[in-house]
Amino acid sequence: MTLDEMKSRHSALLAARYSGTRSVSYDGKSITYGSDAELAAAIGDLERRIARFERGTGRVLRPYAVKDL
Repeated sequence: MTLDEMKSRHSALLAARYSGTRSVSYDGKSITYGSDAELAAAIGDLERRIARFERGTGRVLRPYAVKDL
C-alpha cells in the first residue's frame, strides 16, 4: 500500500467517524465497523503506519571494532 492510498483511506475513515456512520467505502469495497472503538482502532493503526512510512527505515547501525594493544 502506498502512502497516498493510506492517506486517502485515513481521510475516509475520519470522515465516516465524524459523520457518525460506521460504514466506509473506497476502491470499490465497503467495510462496516461494529463499533466506534473498532473504527478508532483502524484510524490509529493507519496513523501508525503512515508515521512509520514517513519516518523511513529505522536506525542505521555502523559496526566498528577497537583493538587493544
